[in-house]
Amino acid sequence: MADLAAFTRFARTYHAGELIFAEYEPGDSFYLIQTGKVKITKIVGDIEKTLDILQPPEIFGEMAILEGAPRSATAQAIDTVKVLEFNRANFEVLMMGNPQIALRLLKVFTKRIWDQKRRFMILTLDDPQAKIADVFLMLDETNAAVRGGELEGEKREFKVTIDDVAHWAGMSSAEAQTLIGHFANQRRLEIFPDKIVVKNISDFIRFVGSRRKK
Repeated sequence: MADLAAFTRFARTYHAGELIFAEYEPGDSFYLIQTGKVKITKIVGDIEKTLDILQPPEIFGEMAILEGAPRSATAQAIDTVKVLEFNRANFEVLMMGNPQIALRLLKVFTKRIWDQKRRFMILTLDDPQAKIADVFLMLDETNAAVRGGELEGEKREFKVTIDDVAHWAGMSSAEAQTLIGHFANQRRLEIFPDKIVVKNISDFIRFVGSRRKK
């Protein structure tokens, strides 16, 4: 997004460990990362869960613009982070002056809303195994959207690692490895160095559905 150079007056710098914003506080700005990494966390029950690690050119905090609601998560700089900060007023300037960027941002916003709500559905499951299974359902839904339709058959290949699944499930890699190992022992999935294969995606749909609170 080099064409954002004209907006350097909106630049902000945050140092390692510094909070950019906190969950539940009011907010009227969103941020576009130029350099550095940002950790997004949320309190679920009494535990802080890492939802994402963001880096350039990702956007975060956009729900404040879209919904006018309090912050749904906490954003913290992992290292020195430089961002462009947009509030409602200068966002309108951006939209009017850069229609191509505006279109890209709107697409990002739409996808981010779905991602956040879908990940929260995973984190609200009480059963750790169901969280793992639901990660694969989320990935399959994402792949279907990219493909523009569902695949025939029940077998699914996901180019992910155990660490990736752990991240999305909000648990440690060791815990995720144990739980994925249980599924492998039950012959419900296979683990490879560069992918994980779910043998019957409908089996996971039924499994997660039986564990989700009504």
